[in-house]
Amino acid sequence: MRRSVLLRFLGLSLAVALGAVIATAVIATYSTSEKLQGEIAENASQLQTDGEIYSRLNEYAGEHPTWSGVDKVVKQLADETGRRIAVTEPDGTVIADSARMLGAGPELPSMPAATIDVRNEGNALFTKASAAIATRMPPGKAEARVMMSAPYLMSPSWGLTDQERRERDRLADQAVACYQSKGTTATVSKGGGEGPQVIVESGGSVDGVAVTQVMKVGAAPVDDECMPAELNAPSAKALMINQDEVRRAVSCLKAAGEPFSLSSYKLPGLQTVVPANTDQPFSQTMIECTSKARSDALAPYVAPEARLYLGAKNAFNVFSGEGLLRTAATALGVLLIAALVMVFAGRRLVRPILALTGAAQRMTNGDHATRVPVAGKDEVARLGHAFNAMAESIQHHDHQRKAMVSDVAHELRTPLANIKGYLVASEDGVVALDQALVSSLLEEAGLLERLVVDLQDLALADAGKLRVHPELRDLSELAQQVVSAHRPAAEAAEVSLIAEVNGPAPAVVDNARVRQALGNLVSNAIRFTPSGGKVVVGVRRAGDGYNLTVVDNGTGIAAEHLPHLFDRFYRAEHSRSRTTGGSGLGLAITKHLVEAHHGTITVTSKLTHGSTFTIHLPSRPFPPDKA
Repeated sequence: MRRSVLLRFLGLSLAVALGAVIATAVIATYSTSEKLQGEIAENASQLQTDGEIYSRLNEYAGEHPTWSGVDKVVKQLADETGRRIAVTEPDGTVIADSARMLGAGPELPSMPAATIDVRNEGNALFTKASAAIATRMPPGKAEARVMMSAPYLMSPSWGLTDQERRERDRLADQAVACYQSKGTTATVSKGGGEGPQVIVESGGSVDGVAVTQVMKVGAAPVDDECMPAELNAPSAKALMINQDEVRRAVSCLKAAGEPFSLSSYKLPGLQTVVPANTDQPFSQTMIECTSKARSDALAPYVAPEARLYLGAKNAFNVFSGEGLLRTAATALGVLLIAALVMVFAGRRLVRPILALTGAAQRMTNGDHATRVPVAGKDEVARLGHAFNAMAESIQHHDHQRKAMVSDVAHELRTPLANIKGYLVASEDGVVALDQALVSSLLEEAGLLERLVVDLQDLALADAGKLRVHPELRDLSELAQQVVSAHRPAAEAAEVSLIAEVNGPAPAVVDNARVRQALGNLVSNAIRFTPSGGKVVVGVRRAGDGYNLTVVDNGTGIAAEHLPHLFDRFYRAEHSRSRTTGGSGLGLAITKHLVEAHHGTITVTSKLTHGSTFTIHLPSRPFPPDKA
């Protein structure tokens, strides 16, 4: 069994898409690898640049209580490094973005490059590693590692006021003068964020190269009379924060019942909280108390936590330079493969369509017997079956048309021949043009008129122009009118014709059209009911409408003729003449009239037991339309 055309097209599309994905992956992998290989040498300097950016911003956070004004630093760093720099709050609110300063608004990277959190800097690292540090490091060293998480312990120059900085500069000048008075070369470097630096030449050399010693502020105290101790003392702000931190930590530890002791730090005046037994590691309670105390003490003096995003100014474009040539070559390859696949598969898909086209052209040329071979159960196969059914219907209607033309010619020829014959005989004096001859001619003309009217009704129905004019009528009264109109014909045929109704039956119908349809059925019933027979016209309620029935006990109709009763010019007994059998158009017209009322007509019959014709008409109103 052939697969569905839809599934085949889907498979082809997926195959082409898969090829495109593979080709894209190849291009991206090759181009990215080539780009990365070209940038390997630059990564070291890029990491160094990013480290400097982080250091500068971290320094800013340690010297300012808020991030206000950091945009100037961000812009300066972006101009110096050529990097996009963005600082945001933890919830994503942008504090400063070098790209937005230039009028651009690209989205930030999905992940930040770093988190700037001076208040808690080092606490997370200490929380994970404090136990290992305490067990591996000699006694008394663990607390030194802990204290490095506070920015004011990094350097004695942190938090200096302008007055304190000027005093440090004076002390540095004094130390240089002292060294020079002793014949030792010394200089001082002032300015910058680290405070003054005293540089002293040692006087020695290594391989002819002079060796100098840089005495930076914040270094361990030096046993040298020229180096004043105040040069390495912490700032007043650092002392105040340290005292607040120790106070908070001590309060927390006492509340928790945790034993502790206070230890002096290398910078004079600073203290830290350590375990009572310095050989023991920090407990979880001590870690939490000291971390929170340090964070709370620093909060009023340093900037809050922020996210740092870094990005390049230009993204790599695979469609530039040599990448464009490779992309074009790959695209052509994908298109070639897709074309080959579509040609191979398309020929199989198009073959049955070409067969249908050829058959349709043969039908256009008059060959209504043409058919197409059909195999499988897919959409094309269903189209082939539909085409063959259409051809069968066209052929059948063509046969009906030819038969109808022949029947119409026959029906018209007989009365015309009679009229012409009588008129010629009268003209030749063979037959006198008396009252009897005129009556006969009028009867033949009436037959012609009825045939023409019937053909006109059928033509209107075929053209969709058989209109009805509905109005509220009583179907019971209408049935009685039909019975009254046909009673003379029934009495002449010695057939009993009665109406059976059960009260009013209101419905919206075209009175003339329903009488015509019901009259055709009654006329046929009288014609095919022998003398002494009976025809009953009934009206009964049925669902949402009414059933109009015409029941006779006449000769009946064979079962093989029932499906064709409503075909034009069809007679159950072909031996009947137009006088005894009618024109063969009455039932066809009746069917169209009923359908114009959105109704249905059915028939049941059995030979020698009579027939029952049933018209069902809806009682609800309907808009006038075409049949």
